[in-house]
Amino acid sequence: MRQALNALAMAAVLGCSIAAHAQTPEPPAAATAPAVATPAPAAPAAGGIRSQNIFDVKPEASADPNYLNQTNGERQRVQPGNNAPMWRQVSGGVTGFSSLPASEAPEAGNLIQGFVKYPGSLYTNAGEAWRQVRNNWIIPYGAALLFLTLLALAIFYFTRGPIGLHGSETGRKIERFTPFERATHWSNAGAFVVLAISGIVMAFGKFFLLPVLGGALFGYLAYVLKTVHNFVGPLFVVTTIFMIFTFIRSNWPSKDDLTWLKQGGGLFGGKEPPSHRFNAGEKLVFWGGVMFLGSLVIGSGLFLDKLLPGFVYTRGEMQVAHMIHAVATLCMMALIMGHIYIGTLGMKGAYSAMREGAVDETWAREHHPLWYDDIAAGKIPAQRSAQAREPAPAANVRVEGSPS
Repeated sequence: MRQALNALAMAAVLGCSIAAHAQTPEPPAAATAPAVATPAPAAPAAGGIRSQNIFDVKPEASADPNYLNQTNGERQRVQPGNNAPMWRQVSGGVTGFSSLPASEAPEAGNLIQGFVKYPGSLYTNAGEAWRQVRNNWIIPYGAALLFLTLLALAIFYFTRGPIGLHGSETGRKIERFTPFERATHWSNAGAFVVLAISGIVMAFGKFFLLPVLGGALFGYLAYVLKTVHNFVGPLFVVTTIFMIFTFIRSNWPSKDDLTWLKQGGGLFGGKEPPSHRFNAGEKLVFWGGVMFLGSLVIGSGLFLDKLLPGFVYTRGEMQVAHMIHAVATLCMMALIMGHIYIGTLGMKGAYSAMREGAVDETWAREHHPLWYDDIAAGKIPAQRSAQAREPAPAANVRVEGSPS
């Protein structure tokens, strides 16, 4: 009986303790063990584009094998706002609609040019192809051409020296260039030098001037030279036309030019081949430099300035014109550098002939004997301008190679 009462008392105590524990509030979760909260996924908004970090999208949309062929609806689900077909058309050069008139903005609806392959470029959009041609070919090889030309002239000068006279000067002068011819030449030469220097700074200045002057000063210099370049260009056009009509008659090819070319003008040994008023080398500068390359430079330059009528002036046309202009200009500069060398340091008396207009009889006889023969025979007047007052040489002057 006593044991039964003890068991009943223990059961009552246990039941009370359980009831008390059930009524005690449970401590908060932060007071026990830390736990990482996982936010519930946000419910998509009704309509519109869902805001989402593209880097959080897994797997990436481009991992889909059919990624490039997705429709707008399919792309909208994986990359909201990325209109795949539209951008494929834009990158392919497709022109969209624009309310601007084509006469004022011919490419207003075209964002990216179509794919082309220029000489020296990969098959890519035209803007990138033009950049590749300019940066990978025109700039490095153009600079190399100018440097090698200057180096060759320097080597020739320090190894051979200037071309001088073998005989003594007589003191009798022959008019080689009239005042009009000299004015035409110097105005054209001045315009060319200004265009060449400004063009070199614009094309190569960032490599040798920008590190020295700094961005701000070089920017102002490039802007000024670009403006000067654009204004002096038309002056070069006019003076080049005057050059052509003034000197074309004396530069007409003749059979004696072949002999001069075969002997290399006498620069590499031997006597200077006979020539008329201008030798074959000077004629090459005239026909190859002034006429051919000059025409390419002038035509492309006027096109870049939008001064030629009848053209739409699209980006593609401008890119082609720029490449022609740059290549023709660099070749013309290399050719004219040789002409400047011969006319200044390379031949004694050549610079004074263009500066003063007259040369000594000995100079004419040694460098242009066929021209001197015609003067001595009276076929060409020794003094052609009204300002010239020096008497002409006597018709019976003995010329080397002619009978006494």
